Amino acid sequence: MSRVLFVLTPQVHLLDLAGPAQVFSTAPGYELTYVAEASPVPTWQGVPLCAELSWPALSATDLVLVPGWRDGYGYFHQETLDRLAAHHAAGGTVASVCAGADALGRAGLLDGRRCTTHHDLQDRLARQFTHATVVRDVLYVCDDRVVTSAGIASGIDLALHLVAQRHGPATAARVAREMVVYARRNGDEHQHSAMLRHRAHLSEVVHRVQDRIDADFAAPLLLADLAAAAGVSERTLTRLFTAATGRTPLRYQQLLRVERAAYLLGHGSTAESAARAVGFADARMLRRLRSRAQTL
Repeated sequence: MSRVLFVLTPQVHLLDLAGPAQVFSTAPGYELTYVAEASPVPTWQGVPLCAELSWPALSATDLVLVPGWRDGYGYFHQETLDRLAAHHAAGGTVASVCAGADALGRAGLLDGRRCTTHHDLQDRLARQFTHATVVRDVLYVCDDRVVTSAGIASGIDLALHLVAQRHGPATAARVAREMVVYARRNGDEHQHSAMLRHRAHLSEVVHRVQDRIDADFAAPLLLADLAAAAGVSERTLTRLFTAATGRTPLRYQQLLRVERAAYLLGHGSTAESAARAVGFADARMLRRLRSRAQTL
């Protein structure tokens, strides 16, 4: 089990904290811990929070996340900033939501890295940390295990991205669906995972079939079996699926295969090995589908 350690400061924004906490408490395999320099921690919304005063032992698989706070507030002693830097130096991931990027900057974690924050704070962040590259108007930025996100609800997108990195997009999609966040948004990348962008509907039948395809898209999946699992006819499934996603179950499966193959190609796989890994007999079908991927 990995630990997610939330580092809180007075006047923390509840949603900056609660959004990621909900994601990681819904996903499998995470233990959540909350620390602060003093407890209880007053929030900007008026709800006091209890937190531990001492940090637990952390490993490189653990995440330290700093939620944002009301502008004009928020302060950490140097000992806390040193702990943030030390966790990253030991191989861990450090993340922030909104104004939390300021703490990462003061810890030296933004120097030479790309980062972002709430649009109202971007200019200030760029002025304060001149060795950082502030990427404007994006949801989140990842750079060498330093992950920064924009304001408030974007912390959910950041957390889902981290879940997808560790457990795969299918797990992130299931978490998003349980949270009724069907259309999970991407950060600064141009490509959106098909598993996530085609969830912006409320058809339980189609969601069940998507769950089945997402979990085993590299295997041969017969329309008859998918329809039987959903308790509808093949014709009804095709009609419902197309209405909800804009494509048939087969085309949806092909799209997942092509996107996964593109990821493998981008990480050094050959066309043949990538094609076979996603269920194609050889690279010819993969090349054909990639050439018309925009129509899938």
